[in-house]
This record gives sequence, C-alpha cells and structure tokens, in this order.
Amino acid sequence: MSQKERPQILLTNDDGINSPGLWTAAEALSALGYVWVAAPRQQSSGMGRSMPTSSDGIITTQSLTVHGKEWTIYAVGGTPAQTVQHAILEIMPSPPDLVVAGINYGTNFGNGITISGTVGAALEGASYGIPALAVSLETDHKYHMSNSHEVDFSVGAYFTQLFAAELLQKSFPEDMHVLKIEVPTDATLQTPWVMTRLARQRFYLPTAPQRASWEEAGPTGYAQVSDLSVFDVDSDVYAVMAQRQVAVTPLSMDMTARVDLGALEEQLRHKS
Repeated sequence: MSQKERPQILLTNDDGINSPGLWTAAEALSALGYVWVAAPRQQSSGMGRSMPTSSDGIITTQSLTVHGKEWTIYAVGGTPAQTVQHAILEIMPSPPDLVVAGINYGTNFGNGITISGTVGAALEGASYGIPALAVSLETDHKYHMSNSHEVDFSVGAYFTQLFAAELLQKSFPEDMHVLKIEVPTDATLQTPWVMTRLARQRFYLPTAPQRASWEEAGPTGYAQVSDLSVFDVDSDVYAVMAQRQVAVTPLSMDMTARVDLGALEEQLRHKS
C-alpha cells in the first residue's frame, strides 16, 4: 500500500517537537497509517486553543532517525492549535483522516481541559470535521512541561494506537468530536478502560506566587486536589486517581449549556 493509500494521521504534541511522548506515539501510530509529525518548536503546555498574534508561524523541517526509520518532521512557530492549522492548510497535501495530540506529560482533567494545549490541538482538528484524539499520561509534577526520558510512554502508546484504530474504522455519534484518553502512571496493557464524563471541578488548583512585591516576577502555580471524594464516581478524575483505570471521555465542540432553553428564556424575561 502506498503512502497516499494509507490513512493519513496528523500527530502533534503541546510539549513540543522534541517530546519523547510525541515520538513514542508516532511509532505506535505508524502501524495504522502514514504519520505526519508537526508540533510547536517550543514547549507550549497550557496554551489551550489559543491563537496569539505574536506567533511567527515559521515552519522548519528536520530529519530524524528513530529505531532505524527516517522521519521528516515539521517544527512550527505557534501554539498546538496553530500548529494543527498550519499542518492542515500548508503542510499536508490533503486533510488528515485523524488528528492525534499527545502523549502529554501529566493528566488533563475535568473543567481544566480548556487550559490544555493537548486538548486544544485536538479541538482545532475537530473544528475541521476531522476525528480527533487527545492522550495524556499521569506523571509526577516534576515531569510536567519537560522532555524527560525518565517517563515510560509505552503503555500510553498502546492505548493511543487502540483508540486511534477505532476512530479510523468506525463512525461515532454526531455530538462526539474528540475522544480524550487519560492513562494512569502505573497502567499496564491489561489495565481496563472505562467511559467517563468530565469532572465538574478543577483537579489542579491555582496557587498564589510566593513573592515580597508585585514588582517581582511571580507566575501562579498549581497543586492537585487531595480529597478524591469530591469527584463523581463516573468522572475522569475518579477513574484514574481512585480506580487506577484508563479514562475515556467523549468531548463535544458544542459548549451550549444542557438546559431547557425555553424555560431559561422565560426566567430571564420574567420581571420580579
């Protein structure tokens, strides 16, 4: 089967073009189709689906040999979502059959997913009508926003390939645009996966800068919630952190609140 006859997969990663998680995913996905690797040239975690005008959009190509296989890769001067745009509009000769973002260092849980560059890239691909997959691996905080080779992404790659194959082969509900996968750090190939919903709460809580004056540099930090009882048992957080299972969450581009619109309109128009 020629390159053009194989499924075309666009792979990106918010940790940047040098991320080991990106390359582990690339190897796994190459069994399913032709993989186009395009990622931000710099670490771009926490960018969400942002489109800053400060991005230069410069694209450079590199050649990389991974386990004896030659890859042509594309480093993009932009956010993960902008990288997906450049790949679809400029790099690839035709739109991909699947967009994959990952494998990310650290989980993307609950209502914090709008911060995630991993999820943002997948949502950008989905906005073109392309099935999209966002994959994250639970890691210690010290590995977040790193390119550490101490993290083993092999199990994450297994689940990336598993769900990518499903998205390439099957049609899914109209309101499902992204499939979000969260893999526990101690998962094995035998770890069960479970369908979940997004946790309603934040899992990573912002922490105030430790500084003596506002004139000092001081970005906010974050700490994870320790009491898992606050999360619903059908949530992505509970599945990974309490049950140690792989959480599979379908996401929709439609962020309209699931309320009775007529009843809400009547309430808003009613004069008290």
